[in-house]
Amino acid sequence: MSRATREAYRDVLLPLLLRRPELMCLDSDTGLFDAAYAEAAGDQYLNVGIAEHNLMGIAAGMAASGRVPFVNTMAAFATSRALEAIKIDIAYNQLPVRIMATHGGLAAGHLGPTHQALEDLAVMRVLPGMTVVVPADAAATEAFVEQSTDVPGPLYVRLGRKPTPALPPAPPPVIGQAQTLRRGGDVVLVSCGPYPVLACLAAADVLAGEGVAATVLNMHTLRPFDTQTLTAAARPASLVVTLEEHWRGGGLGGAVAEALSEAAPTRVLRLGMPDQFVDTVGNQEHLVDHYGLTAERVVGTVRTALGTAAPERPGRENVTTRPSHP
Repeated sequence: MSRATREAYRDVLLPLLLRRPELMCLDSDTGLFDAAYAEAAGDQYLNVGIAEHNLMGIAAGMAASGRVPFVNTMAAFATSRALEAIKIDIAYNQLPVRIMATHGGLAAGHLGPTHQALEDLAVMRVLPGMTVVVPADAAATEAFVEQSTDVPGPLYVRLGRKPTPALPPAPPPVIGQAQTLRRGGDVVLVSCGPYPVLACLAAADVLAGEGVAATVLNMHTLRPFDTQTLTAAARPASLVVTLEEHWRGGGLGGAVAEALSEAAPTRVLRLGMPDQFVDTVGNQEHLVDHYGLTAERVVGTVRTALGTAAPERPGRENVTTRPSHP
């Protein structure tokens, strides 16, 4: 069943507010919360309008006074326009502010580069003490929102905009612990977020049919980073491939390369958005496909790296690869 991660967050937050009087919901006129929601939340909901820098400052003040604010804005605005307030007011003081950032990655593709967030994970994961989480589906979002009340210090959660498919059944995700969705000893596929994780699972199925066994890790938490699970998977493998809806620099691929270079040196190939602003108009699904954040690209990357070719099998259409994107 497809469901939007931002809607899953909204729906699970209200019962939390009603159970926990110290929690607050601070909005920036996102349109996610209607009048009925505001009425049900009462004094625990406040819409400050389109003023993201002020939003973070207000949240910091509330957190310093014993409240735990969930602040709602778009990822592009949280990690650029409001970054100074996040860095100095929130992270520097290690305050328990939960930054719930919608329209992550290419989710606002139709609005262009001003609203797309392809740098947010790189920006947020370098802030000391900041927990950074990227749910891959609605169920994971619900789990992370519930768990977030016990996370010390600040938290950044990247959410989407439109419904995305649910992942196959797996043990419930836990903040700070990578999810192993599939096990194999030849290659490791690491991803985060709905479309990349689904693409890696599909790629693993194709590779299995070609005799290549892949481990698939849903690295939903970029900080704190689960180096132990990553290195355990990487040690027997000859190749690690990362896929993310983010510029290649500084995001998940960077975190994986940093961790493995110190703990278990392995060849890492990072797949993501090219080093340019998006110059194509389209919705998220179109842009994900256009820029090759797909199972086909993962399979082609593994084939090339391992020196294998697509098998010719009667009655079976081979997976085609797209032109290589940097």
